[in-house]
Amino acid sequence: MPRVLVTRPEPGASRTAHRLEQMGFQPILLPLTETVALPAKASEAPKHAMAVAVTSANAVRYASRELIAALAALPCHAVGKRTAEAARKAGFTTVNEGPGDALALADAIVEGPPTGTVVYLCGRVRFPAFEQRLSAAGIPVRAVETYDTIGLDHSDADVAATLSGGPVDGVLLYSAKAAVAMQALIRRPALGGYFEKTGFFALSGRIAAALNGVAPERVRVAAKPQEDALIRLMLAGR
Repeated sequence: MPRVLVTRPEPGASRTAHRLEQMGFQPILLPLTETVALPAKASEAPKHAMAVAVTSANAVRYASRELIAALAALPCHAVGKRTAEAARKAGFTTVNEGPGDALALADAIVEGPPTGTVVYLCGRVRFPAFEQRLSAAGIPVRAVETYDTIGLDHSDADVAATLSGGPVDGVLLYSAKAAVAMQALIRRPALGGYFEKTGFFALSGRIAAALNGVAPERVRVAAKPQEDALIRLMLAGR
């Protein structure tokens, strides 16, 4: 049974592990990052805002009730299905489900009906292209950071105990920060043996690029920045 390392933080890690088990993989949970809430207040959102944009479900999951209440009546543009579900659950009444890609969502907003200032609920660590695309089109963007992603420092002993069943066949990478942390683990003398023949499956090209020093033939990139595409990629190489 192929052993697959899941590096994303909870609660997503357990959800991914369950999917992998159903497909005949042996998931190994080793989150390399942790998501924490930031004290974003309702006052950070401009009163003249006309819409909300969300490119990560965490942005609404970690937003305060006060902030959500101040924005819930505005149309919310969510990057994809899971983020749209999280937005509805948080309290947004009008949610537009996007195509699953941040830049494609930005294009949809730009090409849609005219709008004023867009409040972008987001993380402190993020790819700037979404905001840049809207700004370049003349749409004002106010970023409100509701969460942060911090790295976790695992000891050699803890990682070895987690991987005690033997070498790792595949690693799923969901963020550039996790990819950098993964690269550091591979370089540790006590741990390198677990990853000598490992395949690395990245959610995007930007994440794959963070794996400096890993042979290119061992790194594959999902066709879309979605977990479904990531898992299909791994299944194709099984």
